[in-house]
Amino acid sequence: MTVSRTTVRTRPFRFGVTVPIRTDLPTWRDRIRRFADSGYSTLLMPDFPQLQPSPGPTLAVAAALTELRVGTWVYASPLRPAWSTAWEAHSLSVLTEGRFEMGVGTGRPGIEDELRDLGMPVVPPSERLTQVRETVTMLRELDGPALYTPVVMAVHGPKAQALAADIADTVTFALMPGEARADVQRRVRDFHAIRDVELSQHVAVIGNAVAPFMASPDTDPAALRAADSLEILPDDRVAAAEEIQRRREELGFSYFVFGAEVSDSLAPVVAKLAGT
Repeated sequence: MTVSRTTVRTRPFRFGVTVPIRTDLPTWRDRIRRFADSGYSTLLMPDFPQLQPSPGPTLAVAAALTELRVGTWVYASPLRPAWSTAWEAHSLSVLTEGRFEMGVGTGRPGIEDELRDLGMPVVPPSERLTQVRETVTMLRELDGPALYTPVVMAVHGPKAQALAADIADTVTFALMPGEARADVQRRVRDFHAIRDVELSQHVAVIGNAVAPFMASPDTDPAALRAADSLEILPDDRVAAAEEIQRRREELGFSYFVFGAEVSDSLAPVVAKLAGT
């Protein structure tokens, strides 16, 4: 079943790329500049304490290298006080002159173990959603009438979706391993019954290549293909372009996010589809 075109606006394609630092800094900076010439709209930084530099200063450097937008993909709310996250996000909006997007969510699978390792309290999902709401509320207060920082929210369950419908500008649906396309389709349809916003798609696998920090290293591309999973795109450019267009038509996804290490093969597709 396709999303109703009478209730959902077809948005132009845009593409983001996660840019964790996995090389020496000169190589990372060259990669950032290359993405600026490839049709990508947004450079994104994951929130992995101790494995990566903090998103804030990293994105400030990335924003100084190009004119692209920058964003977090995504802040894990249990790791950060709401006021601190809001302050950093507002500061990035100011320093980039409005080119920052705050991605935020309640935490990736396994966040509980990470919190214990860091000596931080493990809070239930309901409190994590409260933290997300508080973060966005404080961000709006800091921005004031002269600035508006877009909010991208990662969601899965109905409570997170309800909150996103209230506070988010863009929504990305967190997928479970091997989750069937039909199940995601139902969630998208239910969400659109509440509100029509930009929908984003986190694509962790291109062909047989799994993007670091976007999926578990033991992710099986063959199993994802067999399940017709939305976590994967073919590395054939024609087939990938057709599938991206299909996902907008059938599901309403218009903003696609890839990992830096696997994105080069789709650069011509991005250049062709961006903005259309």
